[in-house]
Amino acid sequence: MVDTTKNTMIYTTWGTRNAKPVQPLVAAKLISKAKRPLLVVGADVLESDVLSKAIELGKKGMQIAATGHSMQGFKDQDVNAKYINIHFLATYLGDKTWKGLDGLGPYDLLIFLAHKKYYLNQVLSGLKNFTDIKTLAIDRHYFQNADMSFGNLKPDDHLAALDELISNL
Repeated sequence: MVDTTKNTMIYTTWGTRNAKPVQPLVAAKLISKAKRPLLVVGADVLESDVLSKAIELGKKGMQIAATGHSMQGFKDQDVNAKYINIHFLATYLGDKTWKGLDGLGPYDLLIFLAHKKYYLNQVLSGLKNFTDIKTLAIDRHYFQNADMSFGNLKPDDHLAALDELISNL
């Protein structure tokens, strides 16, 4: 079992409430209980070994919002991935009448993976302060503006944590 709650050092702050550190098993239970989870994948997925893990999550039935140029990694992979700019996504998520990327209704859990920390923390800050949607960061870095997040992990520990999360879904 990988301990993903140890290193939650932050370098700057954007508010008074920080993310709760979360273990892979707890993250898997949270995802399993969600009615409409959305996996939001950033372009860093193409620069690491995380792409295969994102595809495995997508094959578990989770819809994928591919941001940046990450859509390249999901072509011909038999997953439900749709491209969207992350800033547009954050704006749409603030609209309670938005029916989602597939038109089936609002999302109740957003799972973030493979984003630039400085970029995503700003998006998460807006979601934290202006929506009621739960956010979970399963990235290699601790995202203090999510509701829950893995701590800062070494690449190998991150892959092991993702494997543990996927096996418990």
